[in-house]
Order: sequence, then C-alpha cells, then structure tokens
Amino acid sequence: MIKVGILTSGGDCQGLNGAMYGLVKGLTETNKDKVEIYGILDGYTGLINGDYKKMKPEEFENILNLGGSILGNSRQPFKKINEPDEKGRNKVEAMISNYKKMELDCLVVLGGNGSHKTANLLSEKGLNIVTLPKTIDNDINGTDMTFGFQSAIDIATRTLDELHTTAKSHGRIMIAEIMGNKAGWLTLYSGIAGKADVILIPEIPYNIEKISQYIKDKLKNGRKHIILAVAEGIISQEETKLSKKELKQKRAKDGYISAGYRLEAELSEKIDGEVRVVVPGHIQRGGNPCAFDRVLTSRIGVKGAELILNKQYGRMVAVQSNNITSVPLSTAVEKPKRVDPNDEIIRQVRMLGICLGD
Repeated sequence: MIKVGILTSGGDCQGLNGAMYGLVKGLTETNKDKVEIYGILDGYTGLINGDYKKMKPEEFENILNLGGSILGNSRQPFKKINEPDEKGRNKVEAMISNYKKMELDCLVVLGGNGSHKTANLLSEKGLNIVTLPKTIDNDINGTDMTFGFQSAIDIATRTLDELHTTAKSHGRIMIAEIMGNKAGWLTLYSGIAGKADVILIPEIPYNIEKISQYIKDKLKNGRKHIILAVAEGIISQEETKLSKKELKQKRAKDGYISAGYRLEAELSEKIDGEVRVVVPGHIQRGGNPCAFDRVLTSRIGVKGAELILNKQYGRMVAVQSNNITSVPLSTAVEKPKRVDPNDEIIRQVRMLGICLGD
C-alpha cells in the first residue's frame, strides 16, 4: 500500500484543485486498491497540528475546474520555520513527527517559493517529498511555467481591457496595479496582452521624468487616454541608491498604501490630466482556472504521480520547452526566476513602442 499525503501551501491560486485531480487520477486510475490518499488541511499548519483526513479518490473527481483549494491554504513563512510556534513547538520536528505518525510514503506539496524551501528542508531531513509548482508570479526556478500564472494573466488582461474603455471615455490616465512584488512576469505578459502604453516591473527601475515625457508626447500626438500596467513591487531609479532600511523609512514617510498610488502622486505633479488607480488585488488569484491551466495542472499532477510510483523523491515537477519533466528540489529553491532586462521579450516590448520606464 502506498500512502500519499497532499497539502496546498502559501497563497492560493487557480489550479490547485486541478493539480490534485491530476495527481490522484494518475495514482489511482490503475492502482486504486494500492493507494491511500490523506488530505492535510490548511497547508503546513495542518502538518504541524496533525490536521488531516483520509480521502477517497472520488472526492477529487469533479474539482479540475474548481478554483481555490478543497484542502485550504495557510502561510508558514520559511524565514520563521525554525522558530517555535505559538504553542512553543518546534515546527519542523512537529511536521516530521506527524509525517511518521501518518506512515506516509510520500508528501506532495503544492506551493510557491517559500513552500518549496520548506519542502526542500523536509526532504533534507529524510522525508520523501514531491512538489508541484504553483504561483501567479511564475517565479519558481527550474520551470518555464507555474500553474495559476495563465489564469491570472487572463484576469489582469481583462482588467486592462475594461480600463481602456472608461479611460478613453473620460480622457484619463489609468494605472492598473498588478500583483508581483519581486518578479514582473504577470505585469509584463498582461501588459502586452492588454495593450498597455506603459509597463513597469520590479526588475527595471523607473525614471518618472521619462514616463512623464512619454505620456506627454502620446497626448500631444492625439491620444485621449493612457494605460499603465504597474507591478506592485516597482522601484524608482532614485530609490535603488538607498539601503533597504532607508527605502523602508522613505516609503513609511511617504505614506502611500501601494505602488500604484505612489506613482499616481508622482505623475500628477508632472502631467496636466486626470490620473486614476485601479488595484484588482486578490481577484487575480481568484475564480476558476482557465482552460490552459486545466490542461497544465492535469499534466503536472500526472507527472507527480509518476514520480511517486517510481519512487523518485526530492523532486519538483517542471515545465521545460513544453515538456513536463522534473528537477531536484535543490534547483527549485535557487534564486527566484525574475525577468532579465536583456531577455528577448523585453527587446520586443520596446519595439512595440511600449514604455518600460527607463
């Protein structure tokens, strides 16, 4: 008998249920009587507390197109994983202990960067781990694509599409603040698809003077409205000269609740026109997965099942050149995958006439 535990860790995104669907189908379609599935509730918190339930394969049958996670999510920041919890327990020891009490043959973790760091730690401690890469940021090393990314692109793109109509009607400059604190993939892709005039990402520090002049030139040449797709983690060229402490102090003193509002204030001082901000926020992570992610999660889940059945542990399922493969967890937890300012896509964006702020 193969006993497999499953948990969904960190922030939610579209496709978590679909990946579990693919995993369980892959494990049980021809081995139904030889596999036991245990759903661990609310991520690593459930593993720490021993909150889990034995589940039937049928419980995963109709969840491919369902958003959220039927197991629930929670955050256990990796930087605090070795600190005692509110009950004074060693969290790592508690997770290992509950893994052994459940007599698991493998733990499957669906998560992003922080979740993979914890998964890698547990793997190094001797647990059999397989991971499936999820995040709308698409910033996990070792995989070309994470599930949830395309669904979030679709939502952010629809936001930009709808902003075009209202901005044009009122002749406004509209800023859409897109999720992405350290990586600009989501803003970059949705900005292209949503035909933004300006795309600002964390990897390319911006110059407010250049953005302002670009907008002025556009308006002078007859444009009635301007759309900016802005990642939540953008930083100005001036701010790059500050230490982390100095930047934190500056942001606190400025008092803006987010990047979009900070940029709104900066532009309002430079441009004669109405500037407005829209923050779609967690809407980008909500709802049901798009068709692309339903296919992707089905394939990723099945690959995870193959790794378990072949006892290939300590690996993350990965997408490389449209093939579903796997990489060592040590690769997955390397430096997060960010947009390279020298990437081909950046050159192509510039050739489209889109301003990148520099």
